[in-house]
Amino acid sequence: MKLDRNFFSEDPSLVARKLLGKVLVKRTPEGTLRGKVVETEAYYSKGDPASHFQVRPSSRDFFREKPSGTIYVYFTYGNHWMFNILAKGEDKSGAVLIRALEPVEGIDIMRKYRNVEKDTELTSGPGKLTQAFQINGSFNGRDITKNDEIYFEDTGENPDIVTTSRIGIKGGKDMPLRFYVKGNRYVSKK
Repeated sequence: MKLDRNFFSEDPSLVARKLLGKVLVKRTPEGTLRGKVVETEAYYSKGDPASHFQVRPSSRDFFREKPSGTIYVYFTYGNHWMFNILAKGEDKSGAVLIRALEPVEGIDIMRKYRNVEKDTELTSGPGKLTQAFQINGSFNGRDITKNDEIYFEDTGENPDIVTTSRIGIKGGKDMPLRFYVKGNRYVSKK
């Protein structure tokens, strides 16, 4: 079953935890790609120095105007796309960064785009998974709850979750807003 807007209409850290074990589906002319979400990070619109709402003025209107379940993609480090979903609870809003996936279907297609030998290198990081799934700036602003090309499916899985501080950022580094599936070999960093 496809995840609907209600799923994403909660506190970002809750959505980040609930996304673990769900499957990202992307339909392409070459075939369907599926990857189980095994690592996420939550970011808040207020009080979070690492959030784009704080550091990128152009993102503020995007965050305010778009509903929960909207894809937010941005380019970083000059060569990586980052794939996020807006999450908006009653009093807290922000986004969830998808940090890592466990490949489930379309692995040969992912290998083509990643050009790596080990399957654990296909989607074990935010830049890797966007490359493997061919997610780029053209997806920014799409509603993942009403899209047939890219969406999340519920698996009914409730994995054992580890909570840590976020990685790869400067401000808000100590906030415990990174979540991953315990023992999963596709997590970017333990």
